[in-house]
Amino acid sequence: HRDEVIESYCTVEDSVTITGLRRSKGWADNQYVYFVIKLSQPIKNWEYWIDDAQLDASNMNQLHGKNIKAAFRFDNSTSADLFIKVAISPVSVEGAKKNLLAEVGNQSFEQIKAAGIEKWNKELSKIEVQSKDTNQLKVFYTALYHTAIVPNINMDVDGQYRGRDNQIHQATGFTYYSVFSLWDTYRAAHPFYTIIDRQRTLDYIKTFLVQYQQGGRLPVWELASCETDCMIGYHSVPVIVDAYNKGIKDFDTKLALEAMLHSANRNQAGLSAYVKNGVMTSDDEQESVSKTLEYAYDDYCIALFAKSIGEQKIYDDFIKRAQYYKNTLDLQTGFMRPLKNGEWLSPFNPTEVNNHFTEANSWQYSFYFPQDIHGYINMMGGPNQLEQKLDALFKANSQMSGRDQSDITGLIGQYAHGNEPSHHIIYLYDYTSHPYKAQELANRVMKDMYSNHPDGLIGNEDCGQMSAWYVLSALGFYPVTPGNNTYMIGSPQFELAVIHLENGKSFVINAPGSNSANHFIQSVTMSSAKSLKPVPWKYAFLRHEDMADGGLVSFIMGNRPSDFLSIPMNDTPLMDFPNAKLVMNPRITGGGLSFRSSKLISIASSQQNVRLYYSLDGSTDYRNMQLYKGPITIKESATVYAIAVDNFGNKSFVSTAHYKKMNHNWSVQLNTQYQSQYDGGGPEGLIDGIRGTTNWRMGNWQGYQQANLDVVIDLKKAQSVSNIKIGFLQDVRSWIVIPAEVEVQLSSDGKSFVKVYAGNNFLPIEDLTPQLKTVEAYFSKQSIRFVRVLAKQYGKLPSWHEGAGGDTHIFVDEIEVE
Repeated sequence: HRDEVIESYCTVEDSVTITGLRRSKGWADNQYVYFVIKLSQPIKNWEYWIDDAQLDASNMNQLHGKNIKAAFRFDNSTSADLFIKVAISPVSVEGAKKNLLAEVGNQSFEQIKAAGIEKWNKELSKIEVQSKDTNQLKVFYTALYHTAIVPNINMDVDGQYRGRDNQIHQATGFTYYSVFSLWDTYRAAHPFYTIIDRQRTLDYIKTFLVQYQQGGRLPVWELASCETDCMIGYHSVPVIVDAYNKGIKDFDTKLALEAMLHSANRNQAGLSAYVKNGVMTSDDEQESVSKTLEYAYDDYCIALFAKSIGEQKIYDDFIKRAQYYKNTLDLQTGFMRPLKNGEWLSPFNPTEVNNHFTEANSWQYSFYFPQDIHGYINMMGGPNQLEQKLDALFKANSQMSGRDQSDITGLIGQYAHGNEPSHHIIYLYDYTSHPYKAQELANRVMKDMYSNHPDGLIGNEDCGQMSAWYVLSALGFYPVTPGNNTYMIGSPQFELAVIHLENGKSFVINAPGSNSANHFIQSVTMSSAKSLKPVPWKYAFLRHEDMADGGLVSFIMGNRPSDFLSIPMNDTPLMDFPNAKLVMNPRITGGGLSFRSSKLISIASSQQNVRLYYSLDGSTDYRNMQLYKGPITIKESATVYAIAVDNFGNKSFVSTAHYKKMNHNWSVQLNTQYQSQYDGGGPEGLIDGIRGTTNWRMGNWQGYQQANLDVVIDLKKAQSVSNIKIGFLQDVRSWIVIPAEVEVQLSSDGKSFVKVYAGNNFLPIEDLTPQLKTVEAYFSKQSIRFVRVLAKQYGKLPSWHEGAGGDTHIFVDEIEVE
């Protein structure tokens, strides 16, 4: 198994009963699985092993250990069939026995199978669609099935469950669930549940809240009552807010707001820098662009919730935080870009997959502003600019650069349907003058990227999100901004679809003539449950309240584009933050962090009508700072502070840049090429006196793969040298391994080099602790000008490594010559 067993035991209670425990550490760091097995035939005999050594089991009925195995033999002379009934529990063996009795009891295999079919038919009949294409029906109902596999009930039939505090609790008035892949599922799966699974949605929220009470925080990516922290954001928040705004309110709202604020103000994953500076930079945290964008959306949801329960001050604070995404937006290019040392990271390639984004690149994250679509449109110059940017995305070359990311699949240009950050992008065309493009692309994705085959999904299912996108899109709409009660219109795939609601009513989607050719909407009418009279509908969105009480939406379909749908700027389901405008942070541009004699620094803002101020003495109050009138020159190490102020006295956050004057004039020649995404500040980053940390994702290391390190440092004149120090990093889980060998050579002319040091076996590859290692080469003092450092790759990763057979990396930073 992929996880490590912490403890386990197996007990033969009687001739037909086996019980035990498997507690493991892996993705979930403390997962309990108690079990009971009931057999239809008595055990004839059994065998045990501990650490692969067989034991004498003749007088044993219980086995304990981390590596245990058991084999059971039966007399099949009377029957060839052996029926095994199994139940599990996160709480205890007794809990597993109760579950088995309540859920299986004396029922036969065929009875259980028939009951399962009946339950799934009931679940899948919540939505009825009609089509003559059986493959299309299979794709739809397979997708609907996928949305119902998780989250999973994680308590016993008596209501007992193991909480986030590893204690046993009693669920009263709700069902306790597990497996919340929230970075994936908040986008479409959970909004979909608010339509067909409202009671379960309430149980999910109540589970979130008891996990906050018992574990100290809302779930991020929870598994088996353990927080895995494997993704970003605090996306429990939009799930709660989206449900609340759709009328699912039977939970403790004060506790919910308390839990949201706790998530939003934790000193973890770059949040403190985000709150302090209005943006996260690559100096603060890896994946800084994605985290800034997703935190800002979550903050928008907190603002909505606070306002809805009368907390105006909290609303004011968080509606401002919801705009922090603007500080990553380069208005000149329309791309969300990483910041480093006060300026846009350069060189910049929007196709590059790197550590500034989460499972994506800048192309895919540059359309993540779901809370402020109209604000983005205004900043970029109007709907046409948004449309042009979208067109460029879908028409771009699909070639990626940077590291290989297996999640990025299903490409149309640089749009990647196989992973979640792209899922809403098609529907942004509804905010342009040509919403038919959303219909065309949604139809294309449904037709080309979902099929009735074992590999019928273009990407990872991710706990139902991939399929939820399909189910909603096939019905004809999609939630671009969960929390605001709207669904953007796409291209309905079925002539008739009926959603059976939990309140006993139905919402009907009628699209006669709809097929792969007739996928363009020509007109729309809406009929409510109260009034059957159809009313023309001109908007490019549907509202949740239009379907919650039942009703009918009718689409007339055709094979030609039609642009009658629109979203007027003065009649929008989204917020444009009219009373809380954000002054964007200025940028400080000075090139690399280090310099020799002097450095020219400029300060700029993307906004019009702002004044810029700066200081070199640590002042951050603009009234004590200097008005910026043009580029400034520094000749010593300095920290530059800059701020923007608008005509109303509103201030940006303070931008900061640090510059260090080098105490030498050395130069660097690289004879092998580093990886572009791991440049460490370029060649001179190896001698600038700024050392990288174990958090290599922040970009201060020079990385090599499939190439050894070969670097020559020119000291510019002969100097007495007796010691060379070279800094390396080892983080084996990330494929970064200390070099197998390091060699130091010296030269007076740069042509003829003499070896003065050779070393190896610095750290064992089995040492998985991320750590810095300085290799020191001592030798008799010599007068030389050139120092050459060679480092040889470890090579292929060993068989026990999850990347077995892959090529290792060398990460190097700082070569010191003494």
